[in-house]
Amino acid sequence: MSTEGFREFLHRLHAGGQLRELHQPVDLAHLPALVDAAAPALCLRHPIGYSMPVVSGLVRTSERMLLATGAASMAELGARVAMAVERPVAPQMISGAAPQQIVRRGADVDLFDLPVPLSAIHDGAPTITAGVVIARDPEHGLNAGVYRLMVKQKNITGIDIVTPNNLRRFAERALARGESLPISISIGVHPIDMLGAGYRSPLGIDELSIAGGLRGAPVGLAPCTDSDLPYLADAEIVLEAEILPTGWTHPEGRFGEFTRLMGALHWNPLVRVNTIRMRAEPIFYALHMPWENIWLGAPTRYGAIARALDVAGVAWKDINVTMGGCAFWHAVIAIRKQAGEGKNALLAALSVMDLKHVTVVDDDIDVFDPTAVEFAVATRMQADRDVVIISNARAKPLDPSLPPTPGRVPTTAKMGIDATIPEGMPRERFELIAYPRAGQLDVARYLAGAEDPVGASADARASVLELVGIAPIYYAELNEKLSRFSFRAITQAVGALNAEGLLWQDRQGRLCLPGDARAAVAPVSATPS
Repeated sequence: MSTEGFREFLHRLHAGGQLRELHQPVDLAHLPALVDAAAPALCLRHPIGYSMPVVSGLVRTSERMLLATGAASMAELGARVAMAVERPVAPQMISGAAPQQIVRRGADVDLFDLPVPLSAIHDGAPTITAGVVIARDPEHGLNAGVYRLMVKQKNITGIDIVTPNNLRRFAERALARGESLPISISIGVHPIDMLGAGYRSPLGIDELSIAGGLRGAPVGLAPCTDSDLPYLADAEIVLEAEILPTGWTHPEGRFGEFTRLMGALHWNPLVRVNTIRMRAEPIFYALHMPWENIWLGAPTRYGAIARALDVAGVAWKDINVTMGGCAFWHAVIAIRKQAGEGKNALLAALSVMDLKHVTVVDDDIDVFDPTAVEFAVATRMQADRDVVIISNARAKPLDPSLPPTPGRVPTTAKMGIDATIPEGMPRERFELIAYPRAGQLDVARYLAGAEDPVGASADARASVLELVGIAPIYYAELNEKLSRFSFRAITQAVGALNAEGLLWQDRQGRLCLPGDARAAVAPVSATPS
């Protein structure tokens, strides 16, 4: 069970050398480049022109993501997400929340007091990147997510909800009623809570209960005063705000995206901030793009894929939500295959979120080794049989390969590659090369001059025939069992027995007796038919 808060996590990172504080005055405009170049996360204690420190890069690496969650590997973390979806823990209202200590309302609201940096060189304006947004719909209940808010005026931001999601649906329903949609924005919360909030849940399922499932304890919430919404009680800063009923009519962007590319200009609604709540000495958290976003997204995709495979009844071994696919678009899945399950696994995985390309391999392939995956594609699939293409599926508008579709959400093509061994194929065609006694020999000893015992050079024909007569045997195994003879003596014995017509080979290439009915290969005519 984890009840660790945002500040406790910062202290833990600092104690472990994973967070470095800079106490000298530093220009806020330099923060993204410094974080990108630094190994640890950074805290600017005195950003020039601001009265509060700013931290960034907290989960910019997989190592720090694992530190935040207590998981031993990204695969374990993904499995925990899948379990949290199955066993959510509902959030809990608490009293005495920290962000009650400083409250600014109305004319006193000034977003320019917050050290909100630019994220990338072509960004349209400073953008809040680490806000957990909570909204409520009269029919569907609470929804939480992480959305970017570009600061436009002292109390006005945009909100990037161009992608189809639950918050966009809530905002569209409020717009149809001619109403604003109240929201709370919690900035400076633990990565577990951001990870849970970033999970795309079906309508009616509270994402913060998934964060609770990950923690094994309820996420603490506190009540807003401007609406009936809650906010995360552990937050450093809380904005009580409303999405105005302007529709998708105001320019928003450009942004540096999780795609590692600069996104295009979007059209989005406006947000008016009515109240700012803060701790007594708040710390602003700026999510570093793209890597913090990628590492927060990867476990949720893993969990969703695992759940889809389980529902489809596919026995799977490993899932790799790849960094080359920006943790959103590509996955490689290893399965323990039964007939037809390569295609079933593809169909299940391609239904998940915005996954675009999925490759399914057998469980002898390491999904984290790109060369091994490419090898499976090269040797186990036929394009006309094993490539599945689905047109007009839900797309993520940030996909730069899609043409612009002003005023409507684009669709995409999804592709699955079944790189599993085809049914009915002889397994020996897919046995990887392995070397005799591999892993049993100490190379260092040989490099240091170690010698092997010299085997006898006596006639080994009788011993070879005895072993082959018991059962078909591979040449390497024969050599190992008859190690009392020299390698040359064994090869000479096999050669002599071949010359005498006393040896043959079975379908697996093992040495056998010519009349062995167990698996002998029939001779083929030398004359072409």
